[in-house]
Amino acid sequence: MPTGRFSNGKVPSDLIVEAFGIKELLPAYLDPTLQPEDLLTGVVIAAGGAGYDPLTAQIAGVASLSDQLKQFQEYVEKLKGIAGEERTNFIIANCLIFVVAGSNDISNSYFLSGARKSEYDVPLYTDFMLNYASQFVKDLYGLGARRIGVLNAPPIGCVPSQRTVGGGVLRECDDKQNQASQLFNFKLSAEIDGLNKNLPNARVVYMDIYNPLLDLIINPTKYGFEVVNRGCVGSGIIEVAKLCNEFQPAGTCSDDSKYVFWDSYHPTESAYKIIVQQILDKYANRFF
Repeated sequence: MPTGRFSNGKVPSDLIVEAFGIKELLPAYLDPTLQPEDLLTGVVIAAGGAGYDPLTAQIAGVASLSDQLKQFQEYVEKLKGIAGEERTNFIIANCLIFVVAGSNDISNSYFLSGARKSEYDVPLYTDFMLNYASQFVKDLYGLGARRIGVLNAPPIGCVPSQRTVGGGVLRECDDKQNQASQLFNFKLSAEIDGLNKNLPNARVVYMDIYNPLLDLIINPTKYGFEVVNRGCVGSGIIEVAKLCNEFQPAGTCSDDSKYVFWDSYHPTESAYKIIVQQILDKYANRFF
């Protein structure tokens, strides 16, 4: 089913709203076909390729977190025009807002481009990321958000493209990138504990996706998968996003349900379904 996502179908935002019985697909805030009533039940403001580090969005040519925050402010004002200020304040305070960032910072801004390596070692760079992550949550809180889920960084060194770039001849997981994710996640978890203590009535939830995705990669047969080190599109070892359309003479695999990854960076809908179910089972009740 074509969905315009970086996958072969639905992505976590879609699967979450579907699980709550809200809608089948969560529309993008900037979608030109977006209807006013869509604002009442949620939108996606996130920009694929962005990160906590402002440089990450510049590299990808997409909206930065500060740009996305401005779009969220616009969204709130539009919502007030539809639902009124009192109802809007209630919606923003009680809706679930998910923050998903970090992987592009580590893989693109630090390891792949090397743009930040001359300024920071890994511990200092994860501190740099953490400062932006913490401030972003505080900014959302300042705009009325109270139920905020912050997903940690995935085992980015194990996605197919990073195996190709940093995994050697055998294309093993790049331990340096995974260690950077682990260090950031350790700091992020502690920071979120502190935010919950200092932001009245906030329910900021640290959500682990690192281990669920890693388990799919390490134990694929447990979940019905067969291929973990390449994506379904093209060669499966380097193509990602738009490159899949431009450089994929090999087409796609015959059975994407056997693959953890769709392209060389993003999981398949089948993999996302398993991860989303696990995080909902573990974390959903912590927001209420």
